Amino acid sequence: MTVDPRGRERRQRTPQGAKGLPQPKAPTRQPDAEERLLVERVKAKDQRAFETLYRRYCSRVYRHAMALVGIAAEAEEVVQEVFLTLYEKAKTFRGEAAFSTWLYRLTVNAALTRLRRRKRSREVSYEDYLPKYEPDGHHLGPEGSVVDWSQDVDKLLASKELHRILRQALDQLRPVDKAVVMLSDLEGVPNREIGKALGLSVPAVKIRLHRARLFLRGKLAVSFGHSPY
Repeated sequence: MTVDPRGRERRQRTPQGAKGLPQPKAPTRQPDAEERLLVERVKAKDQRAFETLYRRYCSRVYRHAMALVGIAAEAEEVVQEVFLTLYEKAKTFRGEAAFSTWLYRLTVNAALTRLRRRKRSREVSYEDYLPKYEPDGHHLGPEGSVVDWSQDVDKLLASKELHRILRQALDQLRPVDKAVVMLSDLEGVPNREIGKALGLSVPAVKIRLHRARLFLRGKLAVSFGHSPY
């Protein structure tokens, strides 16, 4: 009769005292929990909490902004606007997504606003630089138009010329398409996060990214004296 209570007691103690058993993992969302607490304090206008978030995210916000707007002064303005919004509208953060995602969305929106204000030198049709195909799927273009111009790229990589060409081509993209390309190819942001930041579905992000890359490739081909097709 006394065996059962002792056995149950052993079964209760064994998992706690057994050193060979794997220890439970730390909560994966602990950083988010800490940031949510800081945001709650910012909602109450806690200056120290705000300064903590600023120090933690300032350089990241600047890097994202610079990747999108390409001008240091404007990137700094984006940083100021983002953190001003954070301080004044922290109550709009409902915690449905990670704080970093919410802040990221603020950064992208502020940068896109500036991109849309710019007047592009001239409207550029994507279709002029996208590859064209026959109804049966065969490539449509002058004979020999599909060439390997990677050697040209290799020669220019060490110079500022390629960067100038790329920047000019990127500036001719539509603002949202530019944001998609810069965030994906330069910042390595997953399509899902890009979609959340821009209010796009993942398939829409993929389509925009594909067309924008083809456009950029066509622009580079023309710059190297080849057909965009």
